[in-house]
Amino acid sequence: MDVLVTYDVATETKAGQQRLRRVAQICKDFGQRVQKSVFECSVNEMQLEQLRHRLLACIDKQQDSLRIYRLVGSRVRYVEVYGVSTCVDFNDPLVV
Repeated sequence: MDVLVTYDVATETKAGQQRLRRVAQICKDFGQRVQKSVFECSVNEMQLEQLRHRLLACIDKQQDSLRIYRLVGSRVRYVEVYGVSTCVDFNDPLVV
């Protein structure tokens, strides 16, 4: 399934800046950055649970905001992109 992960981390403190970096790294482990605080991920149910668990363990629920949207259907059909797009199709072959 495709999910969209968005977050807003309070960065006024050193701890907040560290949380921001950790949240971004966790998201990179599961998907690709499409905007500064927005990631598209293609995951199964178990991976989604791992992603959610890791992110919730990282954020400060009193200061930060985390949203995970399940995209119904394929990204190609439901997402319109205007301007610069750095997306990689998860279903295309991976060339290393």
